[in-house]
Order: sequence, then structure tokens, then C-alpha cells
Amino acid sequence: MLAPKRLLTAIALTLIGTTAQAADEVVVYSSRIDELIKPVFDAYTEKTGVKVKFITDKEAPLMQRIKAEGENATADLLLTVDAGNLWQAEQMGILQPFTSKVIDTNIPLQYRAASHAWTGLSLRARTLAYSTERVKPEEMTTYEALADKKWEGRLCLRTAKKVYNQSLTATLIETHGAAKTEEIIKGWVNNLATDVFSDDTAVLEAIAAGQCDVGIVNTYYYGRLHKQKPELPVKLFWPNQADRGVHVNLSGIGLTKHAPHPEAAKALVEWMTTAEAQKIFADVNQEFPANPSVKPSAEVEAWGKFIPDTLPVEVAGLRQAEAIRLMDRAGWN
Repeated sequence: MLAPKRLLTAIALTLIGTTAQAADEVVVYSSRIDELIKPVFDAYTEKTGVKVKFITDKEAPLMQRIKAEGENATADLLLTVDAGNLWQAEQMGILQPFTSKVIDTNIPLQYRAASHAWTGLSLRARTLAYSTERVKPEEMTTYEALADKKWEGRLCLRTAKKVYNQSLTATLIETHGAAKTEEIIKGWVNNLATDVFSDDTAVLEAIAAGQCDVGIVNTYYYGRLHKQKPELPVKLFWPNQADRGVHVNLSGIGLTKHAPHPEAAKALVEWMTTAEAQKIFADVNQEFPANPSVKPSAEVEAWGKFIPDTLPVEVAGLRQAEAIRLMDRAGWN
């Protein structure tokens, strides 16, 4: 049997060992597919020795899992897409804010939560895609103009159930008010060439196949499909360049409320905003870096420059419930 002094020493050494082990690991719940995040986490492990374990699933089950785990948390971080989802996670009380000069320096304010509960890591524009065979670029101007009669029977859209479209609609409400936005959305619905699609890739393929002439998609879907099929007769168009700019959203990350390894998790988030990590995001994901000091990949840069909307992306969450109700009233299902 150990003497009291030796027993205390043994306990202390055990605690030190446990702390050291904890500091060597971070657990991330991620709604992003493995191939888009593994290169980033592998680079961090190689640089620091800290292992990053990640579990992937849809955003809703992950958020519910974090909430259910409560103080017995497994996840240190939640990584997901769209400011609307991150805002929802914050409202559920599953994230904890933390301030960081590194993050504040690297990521513009409009791509971070005002509460410091989450930060953007990569950006995507939700923009117009058009047939190069049936549409001239000068025919297009704005998101709003897709409600014009000239696009009747020529428009393809993804389902309103996807948060990307809810966030776009939320920014329209913030800009125009609910009444005008509902008028715009009704115009889009009236101009549909076919039923709504389940994903953006299907929208792009429908344009290429001649089912419709124009659609609204996230840029990285175009990037991935164009990489597979460079001959695709579809291009991107940057709308609203004379006024508010292109709707930009993000993928982002937040520290969970009961993170088991909070300091190690914070260090990972800070690193993910640096030029080193942002370049990996840019090269792998066909997305725009959230850190403005980092250039996009050559493929993304070839799409051309555009003026982005300067609205804080948090608007996507703040107006989300209103946007969903409005889309339903307008017949966008």
C-alpha cells in the first residue's frame, strides 16, 4: 500500500499524464465530406503532433448529438457549412464564444459571429450559372431579374429545403423587405422550367442538357463538375455588380460548450485561419479563402473577380425562420 505522500505523488503524475494526453488530441464533429477536411487536419497533425479525430454526418444530427451529450461532450469543435447552420448551433446553446486576436486579424468581421461563437474558414458564392449555348452574359444582371417574364420556363432551382437557398432569401429580405422579396421569389417559381432539384450539381447538369437556361448554384459545385467535364457548356455569372454584390456564404467552425480539450481546440481553429491552412482549403475545396491575404486556386481565380455582398453573414441566421415561411408562401418547395 502506498504511503499518503507517495499516493498523492502518484495521483499528481496520473493527472499530469491525462492532461498531456488530452492536449495531444482534438475531436471535430463535421458535416463536410472527409476528402475536403482530411488534408487540413493531416497538415496540422504533421506540424504540431496534435491528432485531429473527426466524425462526419449531416449538420442537424451532429448538432443534436452535441446537445444530447451535454457536459459529457466528445466533440471539441463543430465544423459545418452555411452561416445559417452556425447561427442555429449558437441558438441551441451548444457553442461557447472565445476571443482571439489571431482570428480577428485573419478573418473579416462580416464572416465571423459578433458574439465570437464561430468563425468562417472558407467562402463560396451562391451565384448564377447559365448555358453558353442559349444565353448571352449581357442578358443577365441580378438575382432579382430572374423573376422577369423573359426567363419564363428557363429557370432551374434547387429545393427551398436546403439552407443555401434559405440564406440567399434571408439576404433578400434584409435588403428589400419581406413584401418585395416574396414578389421576387414568386417570379422565380413562375419561371421554373421543371421541378426543383435536390442538389446544385443536378441544376448544372440540367442547364447543360437543355432542360433550362439559367440557375442559382454554389460556386464549388460548378468547380467540381467543371473539373470532371471541362467541356461543359455552362459558365458562372456574377450578379448585382452595380449594387449590393454577390451573395457569399461560408463553411465555419465553433468551439462546443463543453469541449473536453478547449485550449487545443482553440489553437487548431486559429491555425485554420492562417495562410498555411487557408491555402489547403483553397486548393482542395474549390472555395475562396476566408482570409483575404490568401489567393484562391488557379481554377477558382479563372472564374474572374467579383464584388461580394457586404452584409454580415449572420443575417442568414437572423432571418432564417422568416425566409422559410416566405418561401413556403411563394410556392418554392
